[in-house]
Amino acid sequence: MTDTTAPIAATGQRNPLWFAWRRFLSNKAAVIGGVVLGILILMAVFAPLITPYNPEAQSFLTEALAFPSAAHWFGVDNLGRDFYSRIVYGARVSLTIGFTAALFSILVGIPLGALAGYFGGRTDWVIMRIIEVFSVVPPLLAALLLGALTRGGYGTIVFIAALFGWVNVCLLVRAQIKAFREKEFVRAAQALGASPWYIIRRHLIPNSISPIIIGFVLAIPMAMMLEASLSFLGVGVPPPTPTWGQMINEGIDFMFFYWHLAVFPTAALAITVLATSLFGDGLRDALDPTLKGR
Repeated sequence: MTDTTAPIAATGQRNPLWFAWRRFLSNKAAVIGGVVLGILILMAVFAPLITPYNPEAQSFLTEALAFPSAAHWFGVDNLGRDFYSRIVYGARVSLTIGFTAALFSILVGIPLGALAGYFGGRTDWVIMRIIEVFSVVPPLLAALLLGALTRGGYGTIVFIAALFGWVNVCLLVRAQIKAFREKEFVRAAQALGASPWYIIRRHLIPNSISPIIIGFVLAIPMAMMLEASLSFLGVGVPPPTPTWGQMINEGIDFMFFYWHLAVFPTAALAITVLATSLFGDGLRDALDPTLKGR
């Protein structure tokens, strides 16, 4: 009697996603980064359930600037607010801005990268010149100017982050589509009379899902750092909404005597950005088409 399970198992092992998953799991730093990022997302989602106090309520004015204790794990800030609650709610702001800006980045970067990669020629030249313009403009300086003109806020930060975040997504998609546009399945679709828009939409973009995912993940830490920088400089999300950049800005004034006011939000931001970057780098290595099947 013939065993039919071996061919099925062998076929499953040849699946490129299986090799990508194996490569990702072998990258311990990426796995740890993904776990930490998952925990941070859960903390942000369930913030009302895991924080004991309202992050904006000045309920502990008599204990202002108190150091970490059993009652207040991260201490109390200068306005009598529980600092642990503000740190957890600050994750909501940073992650929301990061994911939203990354989403808008891929919505802009995918079509532009697809057009540049498929049509080439003058279309590619124009898009690459636009990318060069955005590449030479310092994002923080442009963000400061726009933030000062619009007085900051969620919408402004998301717009600014997406304005500069789409460039990397565009380049990744462009490179992938240029590599695929001469493949047999594209030529077959062209021979059958498919329009360029149909080929891009139904064949090339679905086959470029790897760089799209990578571009999305890597755009998140950039947006979070931009939000923290603008909030630190006073043109980000306005108070009393808790943001890590805003808390760092306030904590700097008390750094020498009340270290916790600057250390905890700085550590939260650093851990989140590092975890997201490690996770994104791991995805990039795992989904790299040049490594599939090895």
